[in-house]
Amino acid sequence: MLRLVLFLVPGLCLAPQIAPADVTQGGKTIDCYCTDKTGARVELGQTICMQVDGRMFMAQCQMSLNVPMWRELSEGCLSTKAA
Repeated sequence: MLRLVLFLVPGLCLAPQIAPADVTQGGKTIDCYCTDKTGARVELGQTICMQVDGRMFMAQCQMSLNVPMWRELSEGCLSTKAA
């Protein structure tokens, strides 16, 4: 079963989204993006390793009902090892 973890961003994206990662509302541009646990910006479509409640998994920043959110892609995290 997939569990969704939501991280809301100040200034929700309230206009329908298809491709752009920002919205113009009332003449002001609102960027749509996710944040990681340190508060750093993560762009839509980027994938990171997340640790929540002792679980580690790969998650992608996506839009759902005009709100940026994290969607779990797979259990465990990818890593690289030096030879």
